[in-house]
Amino acid sequence: MNEAVEEEWVDETTPFERVYGVVRRTYDDESADEIAERARTSPTTARKHLRTLADAGEVATTEDGGTTLYRRSETAIVTEHAQSLLEDRSTEEISAGIADMKATIREWREAYGVDSPEEFARELAVADADSERGSVLTEWQTTRRNLALAQAALAIADARRDGHLTGRDDEDGGQRDSSLPV
Repeated sequence: MNEAVEEEWVDETTPFERVYGVVRRTYDDESADEIAERARTSPTTARKHLRTLADAGEVATTEDGGTTLYRRSETAIVTEHAQSLLEDRSTEEISAGIADMKATIREWREAYGVDSPEEFARELAVADADSERGSVLTEWQTTRRNLALAQAALAIADARRDGHLTGRDDEDGGQRDSSLPV
């Protein structure tokens, strides 16, 4: 980072904002010391903020000997992608996409006589990797991931609508059936 840009970043942000900004781009395990260096803060301050972020579900931790390692949590990544999907598509469009993806997965299950891409992969020969069957495997895995993401987006939309994310409930006390047809 350019020194002037770095100095401006440090002057205009709090240590928490810098630690959070670094962690949002941390997908491999890193120590608090490594994160602190990138966030231009002390390791003690970084650890404090990393604990807060871990408690909030933004950071996942693992232990390596006596060292705690940190990385962005999968839940935070999925939530961010789901929220982005909600910004780009209506819940009706997402619901229609879910129905289409479920139908496609059902077709693959019937066509290949297996329930999952993992089972399908076990049946593939090494030579199949570059064939149409290899492409189907990749597409099946991607479709399954996209289906889970779309379902997470709808769950967030439901929670927002019902007031579960803001702490307020609808007039019906959150008792209505919030499931969307898929």
